[in-house]
Amino acid sequence: MPRKHYTEDQIVNILKEQAAGAKGLDLCRKYGISERTLLNWREKYAGMTIPDIRRLRSLEDENRRLKQIVADQTLELLAAKELLSKNW
Repeated sequence: MPRKHYTEDQIVNILKEQAAGAKGLDLCRKYGISERTLLNWREKYAGMTIPDIRRLRSLEDENRRLKQIVADQTLELLAAKELLSKNW
C-alpha cells in the first residue's frame, strides 16, 4: 500500500477538524492514517498555527545546517592536530 504524505498545512487542518468535534476514528478512516499517527501529530503540532509550523521547520533546517558546520570544523581540527602531533 503506498504511503501518503501530508504537508504541515494539511496536518493542522486535520487536527482542527478533530478539535471541532470530529471523532478520531472517523478522521483516521477519512484520511487513511492510523490512530497512532493522529496521536503523534497531536503531540507534535497541538496548538500550532501554520506560520508556527513553518517557523519550526525553518529552525530545524537551520539547526541541521549548524550541526553540520560544527561537525566539519571538528573533523578539520582533529586532522590538523594529528598532522601537527607527528614528529618530523
